[in-house]
Amino acid sequence: MHPTFTHPIDVRYLEVDQQGVVFNMWYLAYFDDALTAFLAHRGVPYREMMERGFDVQLVNTDITWRRGVGWGDDVGVAVSTARMGTTSFVLDFSVRVEAQECVTGRTVYVVIATDGSGKRSIPDFLREALDPVEPLLGPVG
Repeated sequence: MHPTFTHPIDVRYLEVDQQGVVFNMWYLAYFDDALTAFLAHRGVPYREMMERGFDVQLVNTDITWRRGVGWGDDVGVAVSTARMGTTSFVLDFSVRVEAQECVTGRTVYVVIATDGSGKRSIPDFLREALDPVEPLLGPVG
């Protein structure tokens, strides 16, 4: 089993709204940033995946807010694989301040070809990186 992967987030002043918490749209950016860090951590840097002819597109995201995240908070986004299909996969995100879960998200991604020809089956190298029970691969060269 992979250890939990958590990506640190530095909440910038410009991301905070008049209520003193992170404006809602920034959570999608945090998830996207955490996705690329998660894949790199699992041995698939995003640029390398694209050079191999694959990209991913967000199909759906569900977000649940429990409490706000503010400027200066010590924030981390935990990422885990929830499901894998033939052409799509689902990641779970948990935005935490210290040990407290503040926001959760579940995002469905579909694998596509970088040449614009449409969706593709999840390639083996990506499937292995996403598999929650495979041994950790480590960064590629």
